Amino acid sequence: MLSGFRSDLSTAPIYPDALHLESTLGNLSLWECQVESYHLGKEAVRRFQDNPLLPGVIMTEQGKFVGMISRWRFLEHLSRPYGLELFCNRALTSLYRFAQTDNLIFPVKTNIVVAAKQSLQRPAELLNEPIVVEVTPHDYRLLDVHQLLVAQSQIHEKTTQLLYQTYQQLEIVNLEFKRLASLDGLTQLANRRRFDEYLEAEWRRSICDRTPLSLILCDIDFFKNYNDSCGHLAGDQCLREVAVALKETVKQPTDLVARYGGEEFAIILPNTDAAGGVVIAESIVTRVRELQLVHPNSRVSPFVTLSCGVTGIIPSYEYMPAQVIAGADEALYKAKAAGRDRVVVQTCDG
Repeated sequence: MLSGFRSDLSTAPIYPDALHLESTLGNLSLWECQVESYHLGKEAVRRFQDNPLLPGVIMTEQGKFVGMISRWRFLEHLSRPYGLELFCNRALTSLYRFAQTDNLIFPVKTNIVVAAKQSLQRPAELLNEPIVVEVTPHDYRLLDVHQLLVAQSQIHEKTTQLLYQTYQQLEIVNLEFKRLASLDGLTQLANRRRFDEYLEAEWRRSICDRTPLSLILCDIDFFKNYNDSCGHLAGDQCLREVAVALKETVKQPTDLVARYGGEEFAIILPNTDAAGGVVIAESIVTRVRELQLVHPNSRVSPFVTLSCGVTGIIPSYEYMPAQVIAGADEALYKAKAAGRDRVVVQTCDG
């Protein structure tokens, strides 16, 4: 049983960084301010004067909750004519009969956001009333409604920041997924899907700019024989090393090196005519020779070699991207027919 008046502030202040979406009223500073109803009104006056921040008092009878009188409602009644004489020397129960209102009571584990929402749904004349928080069945404390709203605002701000950070992280992940979806898993070059998309985009751009575009198709000579002789694991490693050589040789940021399929590679060269494409293709063939990857079953060299077909065009609406692919493919066929390990160019006028 509480026989006296208690007025104290919980030692748990608001720490904005510690609040989160699941924080409860127990994470906030709660006023311990219970008074037995038989106390005189002047005792409450003294307590309010001693602590200007005290939002109200909780009235009890033999330790059981009776109700709550807020600071502003208490002082409002005392400021009326004869209020001091009427209430200061009488038990608080006398004042409570006049100042009684509906109290909003929450368990201490109530979510802060939920409590703030419900507190704002009260009638306008009750919006400034403190919140009663039930810590235990016989322990009630007060929460200043402004403190509750500040806490809710801090949670909202922090949640917004977390959502933004999560969105940024998702953007990074999505970009990575998009990048991986455009790569060939074995060689880490662009895959066929990315090749088709990029060729289509560069084709349209070249039409608008009236600039040339070249395409190189490369094929590892007698690669099936290499696989049969050295095994598929060695074949995969060969593809990787050739892919690295291609990327190191084709250096312009607008150029795209792709694995076209199997042992075949494709290089899209925007702003490059057929003659420029031949120069790059010759560099690629030379670079692969320099790798000196032993090919035990090649008919043209003791090492791995490439055959390349090149075509160039100034794209126009009269032609389709498939036609430049067909031109490079025909040039590649001629390179193989001419003995492999070489570059052949096929003109394709647009």
